[in-house]
Amino acid sequence: MNAWWHEVWVTLQSEFADIGDAKQLTQITVRLLIAAVLGGVLGFEREQKGKAAGVRTHMLVALGAALFVLVPQMSGSQADAMSRVVQGVIAGIGFLGAGTILKGKEDADGQQVKGLTTAAGLWMTAAIGVAAGMGREATAVLSTLLALGVFSVMPVVVRLLEKDRTP
Repeated sequence: MNAWWHEVWVTLQSEFADIGDAKQLTQITVRLLIAAVLGGVLGFEREQKGKAAGVRTHMLVALGAALFVLVPQMSGSQADAMSRVVQGVIAGIGFLGAGTILKGKEDADGQQVKGLTTAAGLWMTAAIGVAAGMGREATAVLSTLLALGVFSVMPVVVRLLEKDRTP
């Protein structure tokens, strides 16, 4: 019986041995945390505006996208395999984004379609997660700042421009 438990223990050790050293553990942790935090920043902004996809959704999208590219990268996948993984993430997020788009009757603002910005935001959040997962943290941070600008500053600019055009 003792040999059986030893075999179970050795098997469990080998199953959880995918992180080889402290450097790899640090890389994985930093990349996943950056993805989750940046997704959370965008999600917080959307949640404050009362949009359907908030903090948790954006965090999970960014974290999932980062994980999808991180695992094959850490496993030594070639560039063509990584290209297919990224294509799969993009297609998958397309389905998620499509679920946020609603077409209805024209509202007071004359709009029929709602959720396009939310869908685009989720797409952008996935791209930020991919960047973080591939170790392009500075690119992920810069992209997040630019997306925040689009979400926060552009509505003000549009309102000011529309105000100037109104007779």
